[in-house]
Amino acid sequence: VGRTGAVTPVANLAPVSLAGTTVKRATLHNFDEIERLGLMLGDRVILEKGGEIIPKITGVLTEKRVGNEEKIVEPSECPACGEPLVRLDDEVVLRCDNLYCPAQLQRLLLHFVSREAMGIENIGPALIEQLCSSGLVNAPVDLYQLTVEQLMKLERMGEKSAENVLSAIEESKNRSLEH
Repeated sequence: VGRTGAVTPVANLAPVSLAGTTVKRATLHNFDEIERLGLMLGDRVILEKGGEIIPKITGVLTEKRVGNEEKIVEPSECPACGEPLVRLDDEVVLRCDNLYCPAQLQRLLLHFVSREAMGIENIGPALIEQLCSSGLVNAPVDLYQLTVEQLMKLERMGEKSAENVLSAIEESKNRSLEH
């Protein structure tokens, strides 16, 4: 579930070496792509790197099927929050419309702290997950109200680390719109 609520299927693969990296996951883009490929759970696949970076499945080796493969069923509920998924008439993307979906919030915060947005150092996926699950952060604005004491209650967060996080957050207040 992405920051906009888009639900993107991802293939979990047996680790394979591809163009100098070990690949364990590949995007499937949307459920129409799964249908187009004729992909089933347990299939052997042809894997390429799009733009030499992003692993993607480009084909299915149907001749390698052994009979225990299973049809991939498009979900009707968000895997993160359980709310019904929707598809707008002009889109192939399934979406979670729940503005309080925990997965959307985490992806939104990851984007918010990224270099492309506010450029807040010292905040990564693990800390964002803790901030959300503890209820300390429910929206990006909540980052700006955190205290050293609140952060120190989190796992693996000492006083110096907490101060570094707050310093990076404070520094982000000076970012220009052109940033």
